[in-house]
Amino acid sequence: MSEEKPMGLIKQAVIQIGAGGSAGFVEVCAMHPMDIIKTRLQLQVKTAEVNPLYYTGIRDCMKKMYHNEGLGAFWKGILPPIIAETPKRALKFFTFEQYKQLFTSRSDLPIPVILALAGFCAGITEGLVVNPFEVVKVHLQSNRSQIKLCPSTLAVTRKIVQESGLGLTGLNRGLSATALRNGIFNCCYFGFYHSAKGYIPVGLGFTAGTLASCMNIPFDVAKSRIQGPQNKVTYKGTFKTLRIVYQQEGFAALYKGLVPKILRLGPGGAIMLIVYEYMHSFLTEKLKS
Repeated sequence: MSEEKPMGLIKQAVIQIGAGGSAGFVEVCAMHPMDIIKTRLQLQVKTAEVNPLYYTGIRDCMKKMYHNEGLGAFWKGILPPIIAETPKRALKFFTFEQYKQLFTSRSDLPIPVILALAGFCAGITEGLVVNPFEVVKVHLQSNRSQIKLCPSTLAVTRKIVQESGLGLTGLNRGLSATALRNGIFNCCYFGFYHSAKGYIPVGLGFTAGTLASCMNIPFDVAKSRIQGPQNKVTYKGTFKTLRIVYQQEGFAALYKGLVPKILRLGPGGAIMLIVYEYMHSFLTEKLKS
């Protein structure tokens, strides 16, 4: 009986990138409406003035968006995630596997700690790559015009670059907030999922996504505020933004958009892992030689 040869690095990369990319594409298409609702709730600041366009919750946001902007509004800003999320998810899973091997080979840390560290590093790497797409997405999602009047993704990107450049005040605005948001999410997500899947496999993707969402939501709020087109308050720096939000709006404001985030990333985490594991098995079988 012949032993199977270990798969080469290139084939491993193809499998991880192909499976991760497929998982990201399916998750984005299915869950984008919850992402735009989350962003809308995170961007708004309640004032003493009566504002008929203020969203009081998810249902109210959906109702007003549909009435004022049309059904297509729920997919505003989907092009940047479609462009970015497939390579983003591929990068997430690929770098996670590489960081996991690195930490495993160079330390005697417990497995859950190794998984959490690998997830955190993968999230930081992911955040650095996708941040420009996040900036464009938030600008598109914050636009409350009817869908036919909204500027294109290219037009928004060009405007940001022309007005503010490519740096930390332009297309890479909110870089540290994005990196920390993704790092904390992946630290919790991968650390919990891989540590617990042998004990509570049923619904674990949903549980991991929900737990990670609860842990990183303040940084998500900071990211949205920094990257959004705010007029009255200047948000600069992740921790300064967190302090401004807390001082002006209270502790609960740091958790704005948590419910739609969970409704997106809880089921989204489950969808992503199911697709990833299916495609990983499929590609592994196809690339065996």
